[in-house]
Amino acid sequence: MQDKPSAQPKPVTEYWRPELTRLPQLTRARRAFRTFSHGLIKLVVRICMNVKVEGSEHLPQHGPVLVVINHLADADVPALISALSQPPDALAKIELYDEPIFGKLIDWYGVIWLHRGRPDKRALRAALDGLAERRIIVIAPEGRYSLSGALEEGSGGAAFLAYKSGSPILPVGISGTENVYGHLKRLRRAPVNLKVGTMFRLAEQVERRREAMDEGTRLIMQTLADLLPDEYRGAYSSST
Repeated sequence: MQDKPSAQPKPVTEYWRPELTRLPQLTRARRAFRTFSHGLIKLVVRICMNVKVEGSEHLPQHGPVLVVINHLADADVPALISALSQPPDALAKIELYDEPIFGKLIDWYGVIWLHRGRPDKRALRAALDGLAERRIIVIAPEGRYSLSGALEEGSGGAAFLAYKSGSPILPVGISGTENVYGHLKRLRRAPVNLKVGTMFRLAEQVERRREAMDEGTRLIMQTLADLLPDEYRGAYSSST
């Protein structure tokens, strides 16, 4: 793992485009595109990575489930999708929308566009609607790729969604995706590990909402940390 600084402030989306934020409608065309994309991602992942999944029996067949992951690199979500039996929904930074070709493909697939570092109530509402429709929603509570390769402090979005919806949380610890491009340059498949935890729910809180959110976030992030090798635990290492 590379030794990078991790004390930089979390990114904040510089523009505001709420008209793009919505829960993707599962039209016939979108379902077909998602099915095609799911198969293509599985193929590409098999070619580029050697993904080992521990705890695959915990992977959901349907929602409502809030899947929380640590965020290392571009390959995180493809590695996760390759292990799932159906295409999930995910919250994605809205900056990707303007990426040539790639942004359009992501929008066709359908994601919940998120303005990072801002109170994006539309994105949270869309995610809650997706959970109400029994979908699988993926979120990275760190809010960006980790700058150090280890867990950074989590934000409160995942805890808010879990409390508000009552949906179970499925933690998935990912390691090895930060090295994918380096391995590909040497014409090797990158070893990637997914460790899937057991589902859990946050205890219902009726008072002291701020404290409940903070404790919920801490529990989510600590559960993720417990699924990762020591060097990936970062802010949630037992030694900190």
